[in-house]
Amino acid sequence: MATVAEAVACEQTMACDAETASTCTGDLAGSNGASCEGCVSESPEKKPVVGLGGRRGSFRHGGTLPTAVCLSKAAIGAGVLSMAAHSAEVGLLYQLCGLAAGALLTLVSIRMIARASIDTGCWSYEDICEDLFHPSISVLTGAVNVCNCLGSGAGYLIVCGQVFQVATGANEPTRRLFVLLVGVFVCAPLALARHVSFMRHLAAGSVAALLLLVVTVVWFLGEHGQDESVTPQTLWFGPGGATIFTYMNSINNIVFAYNNQFNVPQLTGELTPQPTVRKMTAASVITVAMCFALFGGVSVCGVLAFGVGEGQRDSLVLDLTPERKNPLVLAALIAVMFSVLTCFQFHVYPIRQFAAWAVRKARGRGADDEKSDVKYFGRSLTRWLDMVNALISVAVIILIAVVISSLKTILDFVGAFAAA
Repeated sequence: MATVAEAVACEQTMACDAETASTCTGDLAGSNGASCEGCVSESPEKKPVVGLGGRRGSFRHGGTLPTAVCLSKAAIGAGVLSMAAHSAEVGLLYQLCGLAAGALLTLVSIRMIARASIDTGCWSYEDICEDLFHPSISVLTGAVNVCNCLGSGAGYLIVCGQVFQVATGANEPTRRLFVLLVGVFVCAPLALARHVSFMRHLAAGSVAALLLLVVTVVWFLGEHGQDESVTPQTLWFGPGGATIFTYMNSINNIVFAYNNQFNVPQLTGELTPQPTVRKMTAASVITVAMCFALFGGVSVCGVLAFGVGEGQRDSLVLDLTPERKNPLVLAALIAVMFSVLTCFQFHVYPIRQFAAWAVRKARGRGADDEKSDVKYFGRSLTRWLDMVNALISVAVIILIAVVISSLKTILDFVGAFAAA
């Protein structure tokens, strides 16, 4: 952990204001941050921004700590809500071993992606793949990211619908209407934001909001005691009867829970005063530690509180239904809704990156050509197309969330797709 402490302490002495600085020379936002603008030539000699107030601190834009929080928030979302359900099926021993293996692989993958981004000077998967391999690999990588992120975004809206049902007792048609309204009036405007880094403060708040959920589960355990279906055997090894598909679904959920790699190139490019593998490694250590502690804590407390039988439902939101009138439970459910909606932007952004890259190739334009693009109503055509792509993405996600109501079903599918 010395690397983490050194990196964070070092950043507190940096004189560079990072609120508007970008590691990509030129206008990184020109194509949603998906471009490889300026690439390697100027990145190592990034110059500090003058006259911007010189704001410092460990939570400034581009710092190690906010980068770690953003990565954590990209991972900690709907997946944590079904951790207890999977643990109840396969046992804590299998679940915790899977979480430990997932944490290790996440550390390795983030470091590898950061190294590729820095060595190529490109801050999206599409540009990295095109630089290192071939545009066809960019298409494949982008398509995988799009499918994962569409499913993840739908999972977040499903959670919002579940929270609404639990809190109000609404029926299925009303749930679908609520999901539609949240998608149109909350998620769609959020998806139009040009940058993802501004989410760091909301990300910190949403991680804290999920901690309230853990506190609520612990309260439920203290209030009702350990579920009678829990014994040392069932706690550690499950109730029995699990098939190979049950164990695979647990792995799929773990893959989904740690799935934050799609934001790594962009966040690497936003590190200040310049991106380094050392800083990104430090951020990944903080990220993995936060994720493992939360996932492991929810798995243990959720199984003890709700058992391994019929009492264990699709997600913790539904598990807490009997106590929905309790102020603490209601606050925790609202906190969950806020948290998953915060996640939404992190998952829409990779879709926008791929769409921006595809549109750019179709138009025969370069990565840094937005400034010379034709403008309509004060915005470039590139930016207008970006916003249209964002809204189309949100519309598809809303459609999925309206049709599918089971969180566990969609998380198992997305996790399996990501694992493949």
